[in-house]
Amino acid sequence: MIAFTFNGEEVPAKEGQSVSAALIAHELRINRHTRINNEPRGIYCGIGICFDCLVTIDGVVNQRGCLTVVRSGMIVESAK
Repeated sequence: MIAFTFNGEEVPAKEGQSVSAALIAHELRINRHTRINNEPRGIYCGIGICFDCLVTIDGVVNQRGCLTVVRSGMIVESAK
């Protein structure tokens, strides 16, 4: 097991797991909110097509959580 942070909260994860899968396993289902209506979004397709799982990873914006393998110490934040 490894750990990363999501919006300041430590999240445990299994090596090789995607960021989105680790968040779901930790019961964190909202990755971001839409710009227009502030509606919650989380993982939807799980294969990188829909972009609903966008997050900021280590300061790099608009990263797809479903395609990014979690690393120990990674800092993940909700997309702005």
